Amino acid sequence: MTAARQERKPARSRALFAAFSGAWVLATVWAAGFASIPVRAATTEWVVTNRYTGLAIDGFDPVAYFVDAAPKEGRAELEFQSNGAIWRFFNEGNRSAFAAAPEVYTPRFGGHDPMALARGAATPGHPALWLIAEQRLYLFYSAEARAAFARDPEAAIEAAERHWPAVQRTLVHN
Repeated sequence: MTAARQERKPARSRALFAAFSGAWVLATVWAAGFASIPVRAATTEWVVTNRYTGLAIDGFDPVAYFVDAAPKEGRAELEFQSNGAIWRFFNEGNRSAFAAAPEVYTPRFGGHDPMALARGAATPGHPALWLIAEQRLYLFYSAEARAAFARDPEAAIEAAERHWPAVQRTLVHN
């Protein structure tokens, strides 16, 4: 978390959050047998953000999908705010590229799964389930949704585009 973001939060809130988070993490790890559990993303924002951290696409670097052909976690010291969300980047070059053209690197439909959008639902995509089609990044809720999209990307994009305006009206744009 950047210093500016820390200053906006009262110290007491940070302490309570830290105490609650620590207890929750211990209980979760114990209950899951030390398996990693993904954090659910909020579905009420135009850009999918982690409701606990405020990070877009769970802190993954959106530029890395294009330049490295792989998802890479961004670093806390390389943050950039755009589209009402905090984006993280793997390196300074990726942050600069995003700052110059966020519309190129921001996941299409704000990171919502295009297959769910085609059904009229706002479902956050997962950063590990992705494809680039028509020079845009798409994130998916499940491997099955990604496979269905890959079979006919043009039809899937067209269906998602038809429903996106109505779905957007149900989302909060930051």
